[in-house]
Amino acid sequence: MGLPRLVCAFLLAACCCCPRVAGVPGEAEQPAPELVEVEVGSTALLKCGLSQSQGNLSHVDWFSVHKEKRTLIFRVRHGQGQSEPGEYEQRLSLQDRGATLALTQVTPQDERIFLCQGKRPRSQEYRIQLRVYKAPEEPNIQVNPLGIPVNSKEPEEVATCVGRNGYPIPQVIWYKNGRPLKEEKNRVHIQSSQTVESSGLYTLQSILKAQLVKEDKDAQFYCELNYRLPSGNHMKESREVTVPVFYPTEKVWLEVEPVGMLKEGDRVEIRCLADGNPPPHFSISKQNPSTREAEEETTNDNGVLVLEPARKEHSGRYECQGLDLDTMISLPSEPQELLVNYVSDVRVSPAAPEKQEGSSLTLTCEAESSQDLEFQWLREETGQVLERGPVLQLHDLKREAGGSYRCVASVPSIPGLNRTQLVKVAIFGPPWMAFKERKVWVKENMVLNLSCEASGHPRPTISWNVNGTASEQDQDPQRVLSTLNVLVTPELLETGVECTASNDLGKNTSVLFLELVNLTTLTPDSNTTTGLSTSTASKPGLAREQGYPHLVGPGLAGATMTTRKLPEPESQGVVIVAVIVCILVLAVLGAVLYFLYKKGKLPCGRSGKQEITLPPSRKSEFIVEVKSDKLPEEMGLLQGSSGDKRAPGDQGEKYIDLRH
Repeated sequence: MGLPRLVCAFLLAACCCCPRVAGVPGEAEQPAPELVEVEVGSTALLKCGLSQSQGNLSHVDWFSVHKEKRTLIFRVRHGQGQSEPGEYEQRLSLQDRGATLALTQVTPQDERIFLCQGKRPRSQEYRIQLRVYKAPEEPNIQVNPLGIPVNSKEPEEVATCVGRNGYPIPQVIWYKNGRPLKEEKNRVHIQSSQTVESSGLYTLQSILKAQLVKEDKDAQFYCELNYRLPSGNHMKESREVTVPVFYPTEKVWLEVEPVGMLKEGDRVEIRCLADGNPPPHFSISKQNPSTREAEEETTNDNGVLVLEPARKEHSGRYECQGLDLDTMISLPSEPQELLVNYVSDVRVSPAAPEKQEGSSLTLTCEAESSQDLEFQWLREETGQVLERGPVLQLHDLKREAGGSYRCVASVPSIPGLNRTQLVKVAIFGPPWMAFKERKVWVKENMVLNLSCEASGHPRPTISWNVNGTASEQDQDPQRVLSTLNVLVTPELLETGVECTASNDLGKNTSVLFLELVNLTTLTPDSNTTTGLSTSTASKPGLAREQGYPHLVGPGLAGATMTTRKLPEPESQGVVIVAVIVCILVLAVLGAVLYFLYKKGKLPCGRSGKQEITLPPSRKSEFIVEVKSDKLPEEMGLLQGSSGDKRAPGDQGEKYIDLRH
């Protein structure tokens, strides 16, 4: 046990006595420089890490080291700084009592090592590594406009991504449908290049090449730029793009719009579709129902067959042919049946029915259609629904039953699909007159326009008992209107005017009595105008009261009398003068009554009554006659304060008699 202890003690003494070998100057490993990170355009603060004693910072030299070459850029003497001539001469300044050197407007070329060296008490130096960063602009992506065929043997260019003015060079990553793409032999290739701008910034261009398949026709591609700033790592994404992918056609089919049941009158479009890109050249054919051969239809510039309006003849079997212009292979579609629903050939029997009063009539409606039909019968004049079904029965016919009836054939399962047919029913009978007699107010020597209307079956004709210019106009097959222009003469005033309607079954007459109208005589039912005036009246009640019930018929308009009178511009002046005179007389009368009342000669409000008497010689002097050609409603201005209305026989005259 003693021998080992002796050996250990010997070795320990030897180690302690061995002299220490000094290191060779310049060969010692220098400490790593301090890292300072800034963005382009900002200010970099370079803090000298020497001892903070006043002596060390009073004498300092600053150097920039580029490609292992030192260049003096700044001197500090006794706390005062001085820039050396060169690229940094205008951008350096001292801060923090001389401990920090500020570098403004940093550029990519400033990325290097800066060194501060102190002279006292002994030479010391401190190294700073300046890192410069600049975020690139938003990436710009451009897709290959020519597209990519799926049968290409090598990867084809899909899109190009460009990121401008970044520092240092950003990293690019390509994505397809949100998944990153990596290099893959004969499948995916990414080719990138960089350009150094005059500012020292980099522009990156990356080209994505790939082999695509048919399923990639809707694939979304975009690129991502990854870069670093003093705040950390960042990234920017481009917009998504889709590249045209070309692939051969495998299937062709037909499409019809609108979808659902079609009817006559619709706008129908038949178009061909295919699953190839680009689509093939299309043609549409229809099978001839007679020859069973396909006949090509004419389409528009877009290859669409438009049927407007659609007709039942357009129904049939259609087929599409797609010709691939690259392979010259023609592919047919599956045949498709097209049905245009219709309602046609609506017929009513009998077509022109004629019946006697009291008889019965049965109308039958028929039609053709591609679907089940419903029928309705309507009265044309009123729109009233008379029957639901193809048969309409009318019993115990009256003259009022004559007129138009409409059959409506419709398809309930297809709204808007219907057709109609009109039939006119004639009831035999002598003419019906619109009125029996009429009084017409006229002026002598005026041109009078008279009208007379009658109906019946067979169609009546109308004649007048005076000479004039007559004309007839058919209102419908059984109704006629006759108009007569005649000059009013004294003989015509005495005889009046008659119009007579006649047919094979009889005749009937209407009488128009002519009465003169003047300024002093106005009737309540008269019209006095200058120029043209028209009065229309239908008086079935009058016909019944006078014992002519057969003269009243449904839908008959009354006779129309049109009078054309010579203008009388002086009549309005006479009316105005009459009204003024009346007002003045009333004012004088009121003044006289008031004067008598004040004198006590008028016992108003006293017991007993007294008459106002005048001398016999003057009883006839205070008769005032007021005449007016105003209408009855205008004469209200001359009524008494009690509001009593004029009697029906009053012809517009007012008399104020002061004789009693």
